[in-house]
Amino acid sequence: MAIMEITMPKLGESVTEGTISSWLVEPGQKVEKYDAIAEVLTDKVTAEIPSSYTGTIKEILAKEDETLEVGAVICTIETDGGDATADVSEHAVEAPAETVEPAAAPQNGGASMKEAKANAPSGARFSPAVLRLAGEHNLDLSEIPGTGNGGRITRKDVLKFVEAGPAKKPAAEKSVQAEPVAPAKAEQPAAPKEFLKVANGDREIPVNGVRRAIAKHMVESKHEIPHAWMMTEADATNLVRYRDSVKNKFKQEEGYSLTYFAFFIKAVAQALKEFPMLNSTWAGDKIIEHKDINISIAIAANDLLYVPVIKNADEKSIKGIAREISELAGKARNNKLTTADMEGGTFTVNSTGSFGSVQSMGIINHPQAAILQVEAIVKRPVVIEDMIAIRDMVNLCLSIDHRILDGLMAGRFLQTIKKTVEEISKDNTSVY
Repeated sequence: MAIMEITMPKLGESVTEGTISSWLVEPGQKVEKYDAIAEVLTDKVTAEIPSSYTGTIKEILAKEDETLEVGAVICTIETDGGDATADVSEHAVEAPAETVEPAAAPQNGGASMKEAKANAPSGARFSPAVLRLAGEHNLDLSEIPGTGNGGRITRKDVLKFVEAGPAKKPAAEKSVQAEPVAPAKAEQPAAPKEFLKVANGDREIPVNGVRRAIAKHMVESKHEIPHAWMMTEADATNLVRYRDSVKNKFKQEEGYSLTYFAFFIKAVAQALKEFPMLNSTWAGDKIIEHKDINISIAIAANDLLYVPVIKNADEKSIKGIAREISELAGKARNNKLTTADMEGGTFTVNSTGSFGSVQSMGIINHPQAAILQVEAIVKRPVVIEDMIAIRDMVNLCLSIDHRILDGLMAGRFLQTIKKTVEEISKDNTSVY
């Protein structure tokens, strides 16, 4: 027998810390090597931490919702003997798990974790957050369908089940009057300020781990990066005609859609080769100009926002880019994005036009130097050779890090993309 330590793994090349969003085990619980023991959240991905050993969980040292540096000890495990050498590498942390909101402390008089387990199917594993929530609502976990890895029930599944139908009277109500209100723990969020009182009919929405990570990332970007903004419009009429002429045949032959977004990503990748400073990062006393052109794209799926990366986009055809967009979107919808899918981005392109936006100012994906918002393609009257014509127009909105870039370079970059987009046509463009 030996007591071994399990540490916070490195979940990406630039990741230095992670937040324990949910424990999947308890002290005294038997686990096999490679069993998932916790869910951890970074600003890039949510993933499960596997056990490095076979044995019994001895002590949990990291609390849920606690942020620790890579390499910090999160728990100890009593091994069953034999080879106690861990061989679980950072690559063993693969597909991100269904996001689990950080567990709230049990309410005064609420059901305990032990009481919740009484309604749990025999032999099934649940995170403490799921057990607490089920206990608070007096739910039978066997009635709740799971969407997590291997059909595991997540906290989000429980919340959806509660919202979908009349839940049983929460056990927490049984003894609210019997016990005094416990004082708030130091680590709990501060109470809302006086002017943020909750009125009747208001709905309080807990901030889950992914939303908290996005908020932290965006605040960091706005605080550190001096944003500047510029917009230009491009005539996408020929692009629309060309894409419409080939999209049906393309879908039939390739099995995935040829979107406008693929054309814009290709145009951006080509422009970045001409203006490499937009493909760079501020590093304090120097600017790092990246050789590879890796385009981050924003994908919304399952009420969450993911930013996977198309690597070496300048070397790919429009067809290849369209295929990667389709594959990454499918992975996001099925919670299959890996750390490798999310890291290494050097410039971000966001298709805000997909939901009808015509003008927006994006917050830069820190630590990149710029983000381009591709707005909706809209038919508008424009003047061509002193005559009014109806054309398909699109606004291209660019946010830049003013420490690295100025208006002159940003303007030239946008003009290059505009020229490329306007020259796309059946005669001089191939998707292959």
